[in-house]
Amino acid sequence: MKQPRRQSSTRGFSRAATLMQTRIRTATEGRGFAESRLLTHWAEIVGDSIASIARPVNISYSRGGMGATLTVLTTGANAPMLDMQKAQLLERVNACYGYRAIARIRITQTAPTGFADGRAMFQPAPKAEAKPDPAIATKAKEAASGVGDDKLRAALEALTTNFLTKQKT
Repeated sequence: MKQPRRQSSTRGFSRAATLMQTRIRTATEGRGFAESRLLTHWAEIVGDSIASIARPVNISYSRGGMGATLTVLTTGANAPMLDMQKAQLLERVNACYGYRAIARIRITQTAPTGFADGRAMFQPAPKAEAKPDPAIATKAKEAASGVGDDKLRAALEALTTNFLTKQKT
């Protein structure tokens, strides 16, 4: 039995953001985040220095109390540094909401229940640049040696190096 076509006001393709919006909302609301912007724009909200050592994990609401508690995950060595910046962090997070939504910040040094391991990785490791084979670099210099302009010669060397490296693999 064929599925009937959905009647929609838009035809053709839909943006990926609109397709995933309800799933992202349900996932973030499960952790207490009414605003997913706090998760997606964490570095912009709290600044690069705090974002490099901490990330938001959970927002819990107390019964009858005003304001929520934001749980922030950090490593053991960075916890005292983050503890000294609680007031600044609280101010920036509440500025994101536009009102005093968060009353307290709780710092945890281990992963909360449900995560596989307790290690916190906040920034990806830098990618190591692959050095080209010296023989390929020599061939690239020879191929571009007849060019008089320095910038053009460097661009041709890079192009030749990339081409020969890709051909080798």
